[in-house]
Order: sequence, then structure tokens, then C-alpha cells
Amino acid sequence: MRKLAALFRRLTRDRRGASAVEYGFILALIVLALITSLTALADVTTGMWNNVSDEVVQATS
Repeated sequence: MRKLAALFRRLTRDRRGASAVEYGFILALIVLALITSLTALADVTTGMWNNVSDEVVQATS
């Protein structure tokens, strides 16, 4: 997390224009990919725990 904060600070100080914009786009794409993959992982994990819960309920009844 510190590296990301340091990168963000460095990018905000960058006055070269085009390079800073390109880094911003790359960072935005990385964040978008992370959000998408974590959302998919959360859906799979939720489904798995719901299945476990259903199996436990069926086993105890």
C-alpha cells in the first residue's frame, strides 16, 4: 500500500504531462481489473458458503 501511495504522490508531482496521463490510465485499468476479479471471486465464495450451509442444514434434518 505504501508503494501505491508513493507512486500516486510521484505521479501527482510529475509535470511531464503525457507520461502522467498514461500512468494514470494504466493505474485506472489495474484498479478496474482488481475490482472485477474481486467481485467475481466474492460471487464464487458466496455461492460456495451457501452450498455448505445448505448441506449442513440437510444433514441435520
